[in-house]
Amino acid sequence: MTLRTSLLLPVLLPLGLAAVPVAAQEADGTRTVPVAIDGAGQAAPAQSPASPAAVDEARDPATPAEPQPRDGAQAAPSPGDSQDGQDAPAPADPPGAREPEQVAPGAAPDDDAVAGPSDDPDAVESATTRVPLEEIRRYVGLFNAIRAGYVDPVDDRKLMDAAIRGLLLDLDPHSAYLEKNAAQAFNEGTTGAYDGIGVEVLQLPDGKVRVIAPIDDTPAAKAGIRAGDVIVSVDGRELRPADAEGAGPLRGPPGSSLVLGVVREGEAQPLQITVRRETIRVASVRGRMLEPGYGYVRISAFQVETGEDFSRTVAKLRDDAGGRLRGLVIDLRSNPGGLLTAAVRVADDLLDKGRIVSTRGRIDANDTEFNATPGDLLEGAPVVVLIDAGSASASEVLAGALHDHGRARIVGSRSFGKGSVQTLLPLGNGDAVKLTTARYYTPSGRSIQARGIDPDVVLKPEGDDGQAAGPRQTEAALPGHLRGDEEEGASAGDVLPGEGPIQAALAELKKPAAPRAAAAAN
Repeated sequence: MTLRTSLLLPVLLPLGLAAVPVAAQEADGTRTVPVAIDGAGQAAPAQSPASPAAVDEARDPATPAEPQPRDGAQAAPSPGDSQDGQDAPAPADPPGAREPEQVAPGAAPDDDAVAGPSDDPDAVESATTRVPLEEIRRYVGLFNAIRAGYVDPVDDRKLMDAAIRGLLLDLDPHSAYLEKNAAQAFNEGTTGAYDGIGVEVLQLPDGKVRVIAPIDDTPAAKAGIRAGDVIVSVDGRELRPADAEGAGPLRGPPGSSLVLGVVREGEAQPLQITVRRETIRVASVRGRMLEPGYGYVRISAFQVETGEDFSRTVAKLRDDAGGRLRGLVIDLRSNPGGLLTAAVRVADDLLDKGRIVSTRGRIDANDTEFNATPGDLLEGAPVVVLIDAGSASASEVLAGALHDHGRARIVGSRSFGKGSVQTLLPLGNGDAVKLTTARYYTPSGRSIQARGIDPDVVLKPEGDDGQAAGPRQTEAALPGHLRGDEEEGASAGDVLPGEGPIQAALAELKKPAAPRAAAAAN
């Protein structure tokens, strides 16, 4: 019997970007099949997706690397996870799919590979469409040896689940197998409501979790958890790889408390931080006036309602300014990403034309492009975007789009550098696979993978002692990360907490804008 792996691709990878999220990163940018960075807005894809999608980290900056999903659930930011992504439900049976063809009588089966007919009449036999039979035999032999000889009985399902997770383990930091609870938790990231402490995290191979960023006004932020912290224990028990299964140890009933063991750069011993869980309802957009005529908008994550909330917030600030703003600061610091379509919507609100972002993968279905439509909410008023090392995935999409078009100046520190798209592939049992399927590119055609967005004006963090206020972090430092086109020589950025960077951005906003031709492709 022969089976060609290309028969599985139409089932697993209908990867178009989508308008309505079903599951969220590590925007991710993360798509689902069901897409999350990485929500629908006026922006129109230049190319229609292969099938309807449901939404980065990204939420794995780490998430950022999309980041992993919030509060330790496997998945996503980025400063994500994530994305940190996009989702498009995969059809149960792709058109034209056929049962594996039996070997004709008298024909010698291929001992070297399991292969077979493709549903694509133009398909060409290649090594990439063949599964080596010898490797299958090796796996089955090991499976049987473990089942028969391990010191304690091992459930077949447990062994198979471990094997499936192993398929993804060494691909990159943002591809992961999500059991049902983790997949549900991943979906919660797009709506902004769940029970936990309010952090975007990246799951590390040893079971510990790295904080991509604490979410504004959540228990984690109030308790002093910082971007770059590594949570090594919960309630005195060291975290292990098995703790990553399901919703994770940071989730739990509202009102319950937990003591986190936190390793922080510059601290000789792990910190013990008590955090009380709450139902986290994240308002991803907040705004205020900095000075008469000058507005400020903070975007903490890209969720389903972020695009609409941004438009509403800007309209209110404009009314407060007497009908017209003289300038706007957009704060994306420690924003790990989220839904790509939400970032596209915000960019479209500030651009009249041109490409916003494009994605490129190994198959045509992953090659998409979003273009701006006419209409600028600020009517050309200057914009400054504030970023730091915790800005990842969808945050980098927005910053890159505005910068390449000459629409905004970038102030802060080099961003995280998560330039990949994750697609969520739902399985029939409620589990899902979060798979990296594409890289995304700014309007000028530049990939920020493992490089990040470089600011026009660089800010340095200042602690009470004049030292850096947080650990330096970057996608390029993650083991197994995708190689970037420009990562060589790229140094990590800094986390920039506090009010000082906002005032620096305001000062830059007031400066006359130097004429600059947009680098973006039309």
